[in-house]
Amino acid sequence: MLKKEITEYIENHTSNENELLYELNRQTHLKTFYPNMLSGKVQGKFLEMIVHMLQPQRILEIGTFTGYSALAMAGALPEDGLLITIDNNEEIVSFAKNHFDQSQLNNKIQFLQGDARKLIPQIDEVFDLVFIDADKEQYVDYYELALSKLRKGGFILADNVLWGGKAVFNDKRPDKETTGIRKFNEYVSHDERVEQVMLSIRDGLLLIRKLVD
Repeated sequence: MLKKEITEYIENHTSNENELLYELNRQTHLKTFYPNMLSGKVQGKFLEMIVHMLQPQRILEIGTFTGYSALAMAGALPEDGLLITIDNNEEIVSFAKNHFDQSQLNNKIQFLQGDARKLIPQIDEVFDLVFIDADKEQYVDYYELALSKLRKGGFILADNVLWGGKAVFNDKRPDKETTGIRKFNEYVSHDERVEQVMLSIRDGLLLIRKLVD
């Protein structure tokens, strides 16, 4: 993974977060057990840029955590755009909702609590962009569900595909998350319905484009 000095250099040469995202970043580090799950400044700005470039109308996010990535993407949506975000962690629901309420983006964000594998089939939308950042063991399931709701030419972004380097280096006894990430990476690489590029941003992002109807 990148050395601390390189990471700091990248952050110092990336545009700053807005005030709401900065405070959410700070509160996540102060009040949650796993603040490293936060997208953070660099990845958040990258997601925002992707939305500006693709100009999607409908975004699906699988895995909300404290809401940073949702707010970063929703901020770049057009006025009639919609981001649906799903999380199954009851402990962070009020935390995320509180920051959604503080933003001026509530009309663009729909927060669903529950198992994404059960909720996604019930959503009557066709999405332009999907961001996957939830349980790593279920990535293949999330991917298939996302693909079924994605328009031809639409994009999927999957987070943590390097998984701290554990996805790359040989380990005779990998944990469940590492196994899930490796399985997902291989699954997508052999899927002829899509094309993909792996990016070394933060903990690795896989950018996937759907080629079929």
